[in-house]
This record gives sequence, structure tokens and C-alpha cells, in this order.
Amino acid sequence: MSPTDLRHNYERDGVVLLRHFLAPADIADVRAELTRYIRDDLAALPANAATREADGVTVRNLWRLEQHNPKLRALAERPAIRALVAPLLHGEPVLAGVETFNKPARIGSGVPPHQDNAYFCQTPPDMLTVWIAIDPVTEANGPVCFLKGSHRQGVLPTKPSGVRGNSIGLASPPVVPLADQFRALLEPGDASIHHCNTIHHSAPNRTDHPRLGLLFVFRGRHTQTDPVLQAAYTAAVTLTPPA
Repeated sequence: MSPTDLRHNYERDGVVLLRHFLAPADIADVRAELTRYIRDDLAALPANAATREADGVTVRNLWRLEQHNPKLRALAERPAIRALVAPLLHGEPVLAGVETFNKPARIGSGVPPHQDNAYFCQTPPDMLTVWIAIDPVTEANGPVCFLKGSHRQGVLPTKPSGVRGNSIGLASPPVVPLADQFRALLEPGDASIHHCNTIHHSAPNRTDHPRLGLLFVFRGRHTQTDPVLQAAYTAAVTLTPPA
């Protein structure tokens, strides 16, 4: 996809898919580093560095890796990645987060319909997420489903979701048949990039195959925190802490 087509499709749909975003060697390095990090580093970090699944043990999400893991931060800060996302952000990219959605086999929990800017609270909404598949993402193991064009609606009303790690969701999720939604089916190294106002969700993983994703979150340096959105997020996360 040319840079012009990438920007056109992103601005039209609020989500684009890129094949072979990371090389196989990068994916192997990421997998090894995440395994090492969970084994060696996580226990010594603050509670907000991770969210666990319902068993209280298995990692659901890793948060703030840009603070806790220099190797993964360096990967996100590669000049080629910054150059790719800059036109989509309408300005200089600032790395806002490096995180994972692990979706472990059999017990991986779902994610309710939401818009990321209900968490990010940025105005103008020049913020996006690069979602990179470390494992294959299939129809069965909980792919992220997007509503194309929904980013043009602005931030919709929200309510606390009660889901740890995804504490705020849409107050009235739109009723769109799954067949009409864009499902990001990915091979390891493929990526999707979505706008912070694009509505998306994912189902639980009941298969024997994990669905690990590594996320790089960027904002334009010109964005600012919206106090109204921030207040709604604070209320939701107080009811359902992420850790």
C-alpha cells in the first residue's frame, strides 16, 4: 500500500491492515522478550503494570511497557514506524503506550465495544494504535472487530463496563451484524492500525490457541487532554481498576 493509499483508507475507514509489518525475526524476539519479562521482571513492578484473567494468575494485559521495557520501547520508536504513522496523526508522533492484549488459550476474556479515546481523552483525536499479531489471529480465537467509518462520529456516550482492563465501554453499542464488521484476521507480523475513535471489540478466546497482540499507541504532539473525557474515564476506572 502506498503512503497516499494508506492515509486515504485510514481516514475513510478508521482502520487499515498491513501485512508483514514486522519481520519473523522481530516477532521471535518480541515473543522471547515478553516471556522473559513476565517471568523475571513483572513481579517486582507496580500492580498497574498488568491485568490478570479471572484466574488471578494468567496475564491478560501488560501495561506501560514503554516505561518498564527499554527493548520494546526501542522497537516502537523505530524511525520507519514513526514515519509511517506521522501523516495519519497530522503531526509529530509521540509514543503514548506499549502494551499487550494476551488473549490466552481457553480463558482469554473478551473486550466490550468501545472507543479508545474514552481512555486516551485527547483533543483533537489525532491518536492511533498499531496492533501487531504475535500469534495467528483467526475467526475463532477472538479477532478484533471494527466498525468502519465509526471514527467520524466523535466520542460517543460511555458507561463503566465492569471489565478489568477495559473499564469503560459504549453506553449504547451500535447493532451491526458481525458479517458487516471488519475482522482483523492476521498472521504473525501483520498489523492493523486504527483511529482512537473507531468502535471495536473482541470475543473471548475459547480455543486451544493463544492470540497475543503487541500494541504501539501514538498521539500527535499537538493533542491535549480533554477534561470532560478525563473525568468520565476516571469515574469508570475507579469502579473497575485495571489491575
